[in-house]
Amino acid sequence: MRILKNLLFLTLAVLISSCVSSKKFPTSSVVPAANITAKKRVDNQKNFSLEITSQNLASPDRLNPPGSNYSVWIVSKEHGTKNVGQLIVENGKENKFKTVTPFDFDEIFITVENQGDLQYPRGVEIARTRL
Repeated sequence: MRILKNLLFLTLAVLISSCVSSKKFPTSSVVPAANITAKKRVDNQKNFSLEITSQNLASPDRLNPPGSNYSVWIVSKEHGTKNVGQLIVENGKENKFKTVTPFDFDEIFITVENQGDLQYPRGVEIARTRL
C-alpha cells in the first residue's frame, strides 16, 4: 500500500510539473543587471497563469528615459498583444508578478511606461522571451 501511494504521488508530481513552462529572459541592454524569469501554467479551467520573478531590476524612474512603471505584455496568436498588468519594483533584490488570463500566449515582453492602463505598448522594451 505504501509503495502504491508513493507511486501515485510521484505520477501526480510529474503531471503537474509537465504543465509548467519556464523561461529566462535574455540579458537586457536597458537594465543589464536584471535577472528575469517567467513561468506559464495551465489550470483545470484552461486559464493560463503567468508568474514573473525579477532580481536586480532597477526602479523604472531611474532608467533613461525614465518611466513610472513596468508593463507586462503577452502576445497571443488569436488575440494579439495584451497588457496583463504591471511589474511593481518594491526593492531591487526580488519582485514577483502573478496574473491569470484566458488567452493562450507564446511570447512575453516588458516595457517601461508612463501609464499603466495602455492598450498598446508605447515605451522602451526592456526584455522579451518566447515560451
